[in-house]
Amino acid sequence: MQTATTPPRPTLIASGIGAAAQFLFTLNLTRPSKVVFDETHYVPAARVLMKLAYPTNTEHPLLGKALIATGMTLFGDNALGWRIMSTVAATAIVIGVFAILWMLFHRTRTAAFGALFVIFNFTVFIQARIGMLDGFMAAFVILALVALLRAMRSPPEKVMRRWMLGSVLLGLAVATKWTAAPFVAYAAIAFLVVRRRDAAAWPGLRPIPALLILGTVSVATYFLTFAPAFFYAEEPLTLGQLIPFQLHMYAQQTQILPSHPYQSSWWSWPLMIRPIWYLYEKVDGAVRGILLLGNPAIMWGGLVAVAACLAIGIRRRSLKFLGIAGLWIGSYAIWAVIPKSLGFFYYYYLPSIFLCIALAALIDHRHGKWRYWGLSWDWAYLALVTLLFVMFYPIISAAALPNDQAFLHWMWLPSWP
Repeated sequence: MQTATTPPRPTLIASGIGAAAQFLFTLNLTRPSKVVFDETHYVPAARVLMKLAYPTNTEHPLLGKALIATGMTLFGDNALGWRIMSTVAATAIVIGVFAILWMLFHRTRTAAFGALFVIFNFTVFIQARIGMLDGFMAAFVILALVALLRAMRSPPEKVMRRWMLGSVLLGLAVATKWTAAPFVAYAAIAFLVVRRRDAAAWPGLRPIPALLILGTVSVATYFLTFAPAFFYAEEPLTLGQLIPFQLHMYAQQTQILPSHPYQSSWWSWPLMIRPIWYLYEKVDGAVRGILLLGNPAIMWGGLVAVAACLAIGIRRRSLKFLGIAGLWIGSYAIWAVIPKSLGFFYYYYLPSIFLCIALAALIDHRHGKWRYWGLSWDWAYLALVTLLFVMFYPIISAAALPNDQAFLHWMWLPSWP
């Protein structure tokens, strides 16, 4: 809701950052031209879904694979088709983070810093360029947060539809990967906590109707995304099988799997002890690599920012800073209890995005307070983030490398090779 003291929305700047992100994510998107890492699961599943042939890759809901199939329908069954929708999802995350920070702080500078951190965080860049599910799930979660935050300060006549939009987006997130399900509960808890402190939040929306809408709409949206399965040529889904199929998915996701060379424990992800080589081989005429790790300045510095936001929130009783810290804590802590037999660093994708929000929030809080040799620390930090992105670009973008030992140049820790 715009007020006399609220600056105008920086739509042009947000659009420019989004366009730059889309360009960067799409540049050389077809490199490599073969499927890499978990594309081996999701691209074939998307092909089957395009034909409505039969159920496959049944450990996950349909929506993420349907989005990959959409790209393949538009651009063909090739590297561009497999990955183009992932670039759109990543750009939505960049713009969504900009919007979240602007709504929280009403400063374009803070929002721009957060969006740029997202762009230059290796995890976002890499997941933008591969046909996997996590990028879509994260995009729906971020956009849901945008909708729910907009509803919080909207005129009464707009609150309901924006709250419902947020509920739909959360349902779509869960329909991509189940790991988004806790965010439905987090949204409910946040609503109750904020309303207790600020009765003007979400004007006209009472707690019981709000929670009923959140739960009903998100669950209904989730189940509606299974509609294509009712039209399979073989083994079509029926209404009577819809709930038992969820139990089958749960059994698939919690089964005991054999060990994997890139598996890692949840506690190690913030330290980036075991990243993942999505690709390292000779392909398309050169040795190429894609190493999934995060930008060290964001991944490690972001932990300090989360701790600082938590401390500021407790000291000042600020729900804003507590909520920012809570986004990372909530998205990360679930992995300590999720009953999966194997863990992988890419599960840390969504928390890595929230680190960018925490860093931008800390920059806003300390703006003008820390200067060294006449240089503002926040610009210096953005420069460091950008420099690291440029340094690591060859092994996060599948660029041609001079030889098969070139990767050693970027191996900072003994556990990275």
